[in-house]
Amino acid sequence: MSFGETKVYFDGSHYIAIPHTTRFVRKRPKAVEEEITIQEKEDSTPTTKADVPSFVEENEDETISSEITNVKESTEKISKKLTKKAFFNELYMKYINNSKRERKQNIIEEMLPYFDCKEKCIDFVNINLDRKQRNLICRKVRMSRKANLANFNYFCTFTYDNKLHTEKSFMKSLKTCFRNLCYRKNWKYMGVWERAPKTDRLHFHGLFSIPDESFLELTTCRDYDTKGHKMQKSNQSLYFNTRFGRSDFKVLDEDEKRLGNALAYLMKYIEKTDEKIVYSKGLPQFFLSDILDNDIVCTIGQEDKKLLLFDDFMCLDEGCLIGNVSPQVIDQMRKSN
Repeated sequence: MSFGETKVYFDGSHYIAIPHTTRFVRKRPKAVEEEITIQEKEDSTPTTKADVPSFVEENEDETISSEITNVKESTEKISKKLTKKAFFNELYMKYINNSKRERKQNIIEEMLPYFDCKEKCIDFVNINLDRKQRNLICRKVRMSRKANLANFNYFCTFTYDNKLHTEKSFMKSLKTCFRNLCYRKNWKYMGVWERAPKTDRLHFHGLFSIPDESFLELTTCRDYDTKGHKMQKSNQSLYFNTRFGRSDFKVLDEDEKRLGNALAYLMKYIEKTDEKIVYSKGLPQFFLSDILDNDIVCTIGQEDKKLLLFDDFMCLDEGCLIGNVSPQVIDQMRKSN
């Protein structure tokens, strides 16, 4: 046995193992970030004569009416204290829909007054843009690893009806429904909240793993696709339609392309809108397995720290043979994140 308790994940084509390593980690004191005072102007509408209260008579002193007229003409300044990192995060979300070049330029322009020189401001913005990009890559990697081990079989969309829900009650009720189905029927899912670009209506897109024995009955419906401007057929669930509004279930068969397209569709909201992915419990990134010498193709990755495995490698748990890798065998293995 070459490696014990390696973390194994599936990248969509091959199984890759990460051997266990130990390293000394020294606790480093967290640097105290300096707070800055952000000045914001609040525009106010000047008061006109029509806004003067009725109790002011025309023959009264003109100074009284002039004071009332000019009460709101001056603008008030609102100040708040933030760290430079928190201020950067606010500006990043403010210009999230701009191109990368415009976003960077806008952030530099607004943060420049809080730095001694322009070079320090540019360095700070570049460091934090790299941090955002690095975090984005980590989120995408984590999402793809979870999805490739979850055996998702449906891509679903849920939209609420104004007669049944408000936007707030829709989010709360749908999350409660998913939580109950995961606990009682062993469902698993990951998804993202999205707003329609034209109507701004909130809906939920998600990948779902639904066991056959707990599946809700679907009916084929024919309706009009407002995006494609044509009639379409969709698989809908009466259980969700009566409780929320409209549902759409698309089957993800064993074709890897369909899962890849669904993942790419969800990932674009992480990048464009910085939207958070919603995960259910029980979606691990890795399963733990001992790896034999004969099951290793080669070493890969940075500094050859990872192991590329054969497609039919044997899974062992603490030296006990469980079987050749398969979805059923993976379900029996210990999991890790």
